[in-house]
Amino acid sequence: MSAPVVVAVIPDSPADLAGLVVGDELVSVNGQAIRDVIQWRVLTDEPEVHLEVARGGLETEIELTKAAGAPLGIEVDAAVFDRVRTCDNHCEFCFIHQLPPGMRRSLSLRDDDYRLSFLYGNFTTLTRFTEADLERVITEGLSPLYVSIHATDPHARTEMLRNPRGATSLRWLRALLDAGVEVHGQIVVCPGVNDGEILEDTLAGVLEEYPQLADVALVPLGVSKYNKEARMRPHTIAEARAVVSSAERWAEVARTVLGRRMIHVADEYYLLAGLPFPSPDAYEGFGMHEGGIGMARAFEAELVGATDEAIGVQPGFFSWVDGAPATGYRAPRWEGGAASADDGGAGSGCGTAAFGSQANEARAPEARPVPSETPVALGASRPTRPNVSSPVGVLTGPLGAQVLEPLLAPLGLNDVRLLVVENRFFGGNVGVTGLMVGEDLIRTLSDEPADHRYLLPDVCLSQGRFLDGLTVEDLPRQVEVVATDGVALRRALHLDERRLAGRHQNQPELIESGQ
Repeated sequence: MSAPVVVAVIPDSPADLAGLVVGDELVSVNGQAIRDVIQWRVLTDEPEVHLEVARGGLETEIELTKAAGAPLGIEVDAAVFDRVRTCDNHCEFCFIHQLPPGMRRSLSLRDDDYRLSFLYGNFTTLTRFTEADLERVITEGLSPLYVSIHATDPHARTEMLRNPRGATSLRWLRALLDAGVEVHGQIVVCPGVNDGEILEDTLAGVLEEYPQLADVALVPLGVSKYNKEARMRPHTIAEARAVVSSAERWAEVARTVLGRRMIHVADEYYLLAGLPFPSPDAYEGFGMHEGGIGMARAFEAELVGATDEAIGVQPGFFSWVDGAPATGYRAPRWEGGAASADDGGAGSGCGTAAFGSQANEARAPEARPVPSETPVALGASRPTRPNVSSPVGVLTGPLGAQVLEPLLAPLGLNDVRLLVVENRFFGGNVGVTGLMVGEDLIRTLSDEPADHRYLLPDVCLSQGRFLDGLTVEDLPRQVEVVATDGVALRRALHLDERRLAGRHQNQPELIESGQ
């Protein structure tokens, strides 16, 4: 177990006043070696905190006094200080196994760690969950958690996970629900594997055995050109429509029995099937927004000004790998700093979302929404700097374009166009904006005018890096990195000012409603 290292100290915070500095190793807190940022926050909630610190090869002791519950005011280099619990499943549909060769090693480490489920919304199969884990979750109130179900039939689940514990590990889901833990479920639907009758059985099993689930998301698998599993392939249009039909039918059963629909389908399914999205109220508060559920409807409301508060997409696909803030009950973001994640691995959720992150990056309900800040121009110095009135190119993936085009077209913005970035890096059916990489962006931007503005959603960046290791400084054109939500895009396009000038008053719903 390694000690967390201080990477930032907030000026005038209790830590700063006590003399903590960047580079300090935190050996113990109140006499205890700490395993993770969750335990760290519990121990440092006390008004008096005793730290054992290693600095320059020497150990020293530091006493802090602060208000109970107030943060110390430091940022550390990890969310998990002991070994991350890795995944020992061998799922055919695992996207981690489909990554291109030569990528940084941290991206290939698969986790099945309930702590990362709590902190980041990573999905866990519970195949490595234990009685001790259950006790800790209940005792410390580690809620919500995110669980990959995939199938309720023991044989089918075992086959999908390629792990005999898959047949029995959902007993932990039952135990979590019995203890009152909020749990969000996910089903990665693989054509010819767990769709059709198996999906029907699974949805019936969910309603019968786990009705206390907060919600269940059906997401399609992502298939890159590096896929080596013969059975794994993208859905056909007919298969996508069948998934939507099954989900909608069982959602109505749930609404009748439970008073809520509970079962939701990823936006990508509606796009693939050529079906209209459900109405906004069908998403019941957008609890699975980060998993690609209701992103289109949320984006629409944000863009047209129906809300000024973005639901928020966390920046950076596989974000916890590269030091994303740990959000959640015991590790909230705080002004000026954040508890950061270890450069250790990625989540086991493998679905794809329409234009944001993948399903392993759900936002914890208790985390504050990601603010839609003014766009920031990034990139190397260029001979020509675009101004605010320059034509705009909005960079997006193919799936994002399918959502954005019907939203932007009625606005009559002749100076705004979509720049669709084909994902040749991953290939296959990968079309999510969160997986755009520098290599593909360079190809797209190389022949574009230098004096135009280019908006880049921050969801494809993690600590300033794309998945292929490139940065915005490597791009041939300046880009403005904006939050991945409709509020940020509305501000970047100055839509409110345009409307005040008399354009597009009383904006109607732009996306055709479904059921």
